[in-house]
Amino acid sequence: MPQIVDAPLEPLGKTMRRRDFIKGMAGSAGTWPLAARAQQPIPAIGYLGANTLDNNYTMPQISAFRQGLKESGLVEERDLTILFQWADGRYDRLPALATELVSRNVSVIFASSLPSALAAKQVTSTIPIVFAMGADPVKLGVVASLNRPGSNVTGMYLYYGALGGKRLELIRELVPSLAVLAVLSNPNNPNAEDHLNDIQLAARASGQRVDVFRARNEEDIDAGFAELARRRANALLVADDPLFGLHREQIVALAARYAVPASYYVREFALAGGLMSYGSSTAVTYLQMGRYVGRILKGEKPSDLPVLQPTNFELVLNLKTAKALGLTVPPSLIARADEVIE
Repeated sequence: MPQIVDAPLEPLGKTMRRRDFIKGMAGSAGTWPLAARAQQPIPAIGYLGANTLDNNYTMPQISAFRQGLKESGLVEERDLTILFQWADGRYDRLPALATELVSRNVSVIFASSLPSALAAKQVTSTIPIVFAMGADPVKLGVVASLNRPGSNVTGMYLYYGALGGKRLELIRELVPSLAVLAVLSNPNNPNAEDHLNDIQLAARASGQRVDVFRARNEEDIDAGFAELARRRANALLVADDPLFGLHREQIVALAARYAVPASYYVREFALAGGLMSYGSSTAVTYLQMGRYVGRILKGEKPSDLPVLQPTNFELVLNLKTAKALGLTVPPSLIARADEVIE
């Protein structure tokens, strides 16, 4: 896997428009060959985030994204600017935030989730859009195909929704007596049903009951955990969603309070004290997306850039959390883990 070298981060605001007009209105509605920068203002990238700025979650992603740009020969403030827009977990705000980026004449929009990508695609068919999403972009109509996206949109498909069955298999190794599986899902995310279908098919094959708890906000998360405890769920799968990433510490704390073994979709949950995670590396994803944005800024067309897919999925185990839950972790599972937190 590519090595990530963290680029230094500068302070960011809630909605970041750093030095927007110091060198004039940045960017154009199409791609921007950098050979023209001597005659024109430097281009701007619009960064459309569905969650919020977070020191431990989104800032490492931004660092990897900047590193990808740097590896493309592009340095922020010298060759480009980045305009940040954050929805704070409120997906209904995304179309207005995307429209704001379009009005600022950004050269590329990076959409950090499925809700962000759909909002960006809704407001522009000309400005290149690069996405990172866990759901199938072909099934949801974001691109025509993975190999030939066919429009102004490309990016990376992370397979979070398609990994539900595998995550169930892994949590069952830790909880062999699993009978009732809880799933925390956000119905506001268009990938919700895609993710649930994969889990329900796998659960049906192994005879588990699946109880779905839907959470649209922080209060729903609290209520969902209280209900899954009342129904005596033996384990929990947290569906991929920017809202859950935003509230990962709350979710991990609730899983500990109610003593429910939980599986997550990225390692940041396990680092925050979650039991286990299985999914692709966010650091690698954002590095590659920075490179893709760089290629577009240098003149390549999104329609010619295939949608990328992970080459590796990492299993992270938190043995301290397993011990607190009274779980015995099989040596075979530890041996297969990419990272063990002790």
